[in-house]
Amino acid sequence: MKNGLEEYFIIKDNKKLRYGYTTGSCAAAAAGAAAAMLLSGQQVKRRDLLTPKGILLHLDILDIRMEENQVSCGVRKDGGDDPDATHGLIVYAAVKKTPGPGIRIEGGPGVGRVTKKGLEQPVGAPAINRVPRAMIQEEVQKSAETYCYEGGFSVTISIPGGEEVAGRTFNPRLGIEGGLSVLGTSGIVIPMSEDALIASIRTEMKLRQAEGGDYLLVTPGNYGEAFAKTYPWVDTRSCVKCSNYVGETVDFAVNLGLKGLLFVAHIGKFIKVSGGIMNTHSRCADSRAELMAAAAIRAGGNLDAARRILNTITTDDALAVLKEEGLLERAMEDVIRRISYYLQHRCQGALQTEVILFSNVYGLLGQTQGAEELLGLVPKIREKMERNV
Repeated sequence: MKNGLEEYFIIKDNKKLRYGYTTGSCAAAAAGAAAAMLLSGQQVKRRDLLTPKGILLHLDILDIRMEENQVSCGVRKDGGDDPDATHGLIVYAAVKKTPGPGIRIEGGPGVGRVTKKGLEQPVGAPAINRVPRAMIQEEVQKSAETYCYEGGFSVTISIPGGEEVAGRTFNPRLGIEGGLSVLGTSGIVIPMSEDALIASIRTEMKLRQAEGGDYLLVTPGNYGEAFAKTYPWVDTRSCVKCSNYVGETVDFAVNLGLKGLLFVAHIGKFIKVSGGIMNTHSRCADSRAELMAAAAIRAGGNLDAARRILNTITTDDALAVLKEEGLLERAMEDVIRRISYYLQHRCQGALQTEVILFSNVYGLLGQTQGAEELLGLVPKIREKMERNV
């Protein structure tokens, strides 16, 4: 059966990728259908849902269970051609009448619970975000108006298998335990979209800030986190992974009112920042060899050294040339200076930005002037232990 998304797709890397719909859309459609069945006594096999993005979905209602005082049913999640861990799961809604007015939304099995401050929902609440909650309420209210019902409802959202799948998402890192989040601001999944990953970075930064972190440790990925562990007093469990989104991370820090960011970064990523490149993904820009060659020239190297660097494949190969030419220290000083300039240019001086730059082969390559200061201000293991006592 068609779901209404047949004409919606994007072209990426010469491939046609189809849209999907969110767990929030599934929950809203299931809740609306369950409420309609509870009030009418008749089964609903399909539910139309107008998403916040303005796309009308036609969703199959599955596993209908009608009891005297409760109806439950589900909608299968379709993530389209996005690599979505929740694709194929069924999101259920169980709806009951309540004596008082209003619509109370609860989380059942497979829906996570918020355990840390700084997330969209308060600690202890089910991880059902604001927009999905509004969608659920709207769909249930529509059913109530259709059947002239003026009482209240209790709606419980559950996702069988959600707890297992949640281990493959950002939820454990964000302090959501026991299951998945019910998400979506548009109701629609755009395949291979960067928006969800970027939003998760902001969410994690907000979470760390709520834990008392005015100064955050940031790493692009696992290499940076591993190198940060060479500073044994630093609590790397509190580091934020920014992936390729250096510019957005700086923007978020300014927006959240943070005081400083300490980036611990592999040169393979951050050599690009020395050229003002704030998205370090290779499909956006490479220029690693070019930037390394330019640093060699500014450090006093000759054209032969620059040509050798331009022919290298990895930054470690380029570092080897710099070391052979006796240029490594001066070139890295130049790189660090330029990284610092572009980070400050991005934030317009609104916060302190410091960098520790390293290579897996050559270790510490250099750091900005204030990096040592921020090492003393980012979350430390001892402080974390004392807070947990």
